[in-house]
Amino acid sequence: QVQLVESGGGLVQAGGSLRLSCAASENIYSINTMAWYRQAPGKQRELVARIFRGGATTYADSVKGRFTISRDNAKNTVYLQMDTLKPEDTAVYYCNAQDLVAISTSRYLEVWGQGTLVTVSS
Repeated sequence: QVQLVESGGGLVQAGGSLRLSCAASENIYSINTMAWYRQAPGKQRELVARIFRGGATTYADSVKGRFTISRDNAKNTVYLQMDTLKPEDTAVYYCNAQDLVAISTSRYLEVWGQGTLVTVSS
């Protein structure tokens, strides 16, 4: 069973910072792409940031210059540092992993975390 476990969400005032973490279960050998998505109430889920195994990154225009995605391949963990938070950043943030290889050599195309709520007050 492959799992992604997120942590770090919470309530913060506008202008503040939060750091999200997402760790894959211990039976995973490697992950190609890791990403953070978010879904605000009444809106569709959207890509926030993506990082490839080699370190290349992409960001949504709305978070460029404020959010930083990083990963630790040895720990199969991805992070999202969120600075200068705005009320419009309020959403449930989901971790996503694509092309996972398990220690058993099984492959998984895509896995989602359970989501962590980020609330930014004005």
